[in-house]
Amino acid sequence: MKDILQAPFLVEMIRTTDNMYNHGWDERNGGNISVLLDEKELAEYLDLDRVIRVIPSGFSAPELAGRYFLVTGTGKYFKNVKYAPDVNLGILRISKDGENAELLWGFSDGGKFTSEFPAHMMSHVSRLAVDPENKVIMHCHPTNILAMTFVHDLDEKAFTKTLWQMCTECVIVFPEGVNVLPWMVCGNNEIGIATAEKMKTARLVVWAQHGLYGAGKDLDEAFGLIETAEKAAELYLKIAHLPWKQTITDEQLHLLEKQFNIKAREGYLD
Repeated sequence: MKDILQAPFLVEMIRTTDNMYNHGWDERNGGNISVLLDEKELAEYLDLDRVIRVIPSGFSAPELAGRYFLVTGTGKYFKNVKYAPDVNLGILRISKDGENAELLWGFSDGGKFTSEFPAHMMSHVSRLAVDPENKVIMHCHPTNILAMTFVHDLDEKAFTKTLWQMCTECVIVFPEGVNVLPWMVCGNNEIGIATAEKMKTARLVVWAQHGLYGAGKDLDEAFGLIETAEKAAELYLKIAHLPWKQTITDEQLHLLEKQFNIKAREGYLD
């Protein structure tokens, strides 16, 4: 077996959690990530027949039965992942009935997956149905996106349009826009169900007064998606109280559609 600490998926997870912490997106134990792993690649590093323990999932996901995930742990600090990955991360297989998680590696202190694990799995089901290449779900608390939910209309079209108008790359990076949920109690299946429904039409879902869910084909894409939206929110907060002399118009956004062969969300542009 190869050394799992050298596995590309684990190395990138460690880099990403450290980067997110350093960006200020994941204070304390805030935030969580799950990555769908390739079985063939994983078999180079782990004995897939050796189950350390079985952890009840708290939900049912038969669509993911037999799939493997690298997941951050509950109560774990992103800043500590690079120092003790085997404590702060775990590799799981969803059981055949979709009801349990079989731990194959990690959580060596007896811990388990993030409390948002059901929300992640529900969102994986939604995104995989839209795009089988979407293998990452990332949740964090980006400061400016969070602040924006206090002062901006939470209407999805209005929220999206404001972000698109802040910098040229936004409509290119997330042409489907962002979806928005009002404040909800976190860590339960209700918010997971609501998020998964929103994930059917966008890779970014804002949790008002809480944070953001992002999806992507890999860690870089999910991180970059969140990073772009967060930069736009920062720009908005810097100028929201000032008189605007110009902005990016709908006509100009249409020009970007043509230039980059993208299609902005239907009905969002005049």
